[in-house]
Amino acid sequence: MTMKKPFSFLACATLGLVLGMAATTAAADRLGNLDALTDREFRYASEAIGAAMSYKPLAPPEPQGLTGFDIGVSLTSSSPSYKGAAALEKANANLYLDDAMQSYRLDIHKGLPFDVDVGAYFANMPGLGIDVRGLEARYALLSGDFATPTISLRGGYTYAVNSDDLYINTRSLDVSVSKGFAMLTPYAGVGYVWVDSDGRRAANHLQSSPELNKYYAGINMGLGLLNLAFETDITGDTVSWGMKLGLRW
Repeated sequence: MTMKKPFSFLACATLGLVLGMAATTAAADRLGNLDALTDREFRYASEAIGAAMSYKPLAPPEPQGLTGFDIGVSLTSSSPSYKGAAALEKANANLYLDDAMQSYRLDIHKGLPFDVDVGAYFANMPGLGIDVRGLEARYALLSGDFATPTISLRGGYTYAVNSDDLYINTRSLDVSVSKGFAMLTPYAGVGYVWVDSDGRRAANHLQSSPELNKYYAGINMGLGLLNLAFETDITGDTVSWGMKLGLRW
């Protein structure tokens, strides 16, 4: 693969994401029937959306160093529990669940001194009519080498925009471990996600703050400058799968 192809892919995918976000703005308010939900159903819906939009690294926890940089585009698809799916469909009878729980992202990570890394992403969930912003900070408790694994602590924050009916954000904390083997770096982590959700235009002013366990595992493949990652995540009762293609150095 020539160097032009990865850059062309990233440019096209980024353009698609920008156009998707513009379309989302025009198609917002996909959850305009929150008044139909009971408090319990609103909690199920909040758990499903919060799990889907919570921070997912799609990258190993190894510190990148001061000159390190990672930029890529990714796709994540989530499957909520039966109760979560039923609540979402009740909030919008025309909601197509498979599309609603998909997220298209532009990911950026930057290495800093002292084994600290920071990251951000800009995501589009067109099926729900929302955009999502995500931030993370990560510290390598053990930076690892050829004989020892990397162990890192990560804090993440995400929040939804372009939704008049639902305000929702998530905070997360997790510990992850990875060990590189040639071009492959498998990784896994465990943590916790706090969701704050507010149906601010609902007549009964629905609010929910679920707390969810988080487990995830993935594998990163370094193909020179080109980078490919696959990840699966279980947050609460929602299962997510993701893949990312990008440039990493």
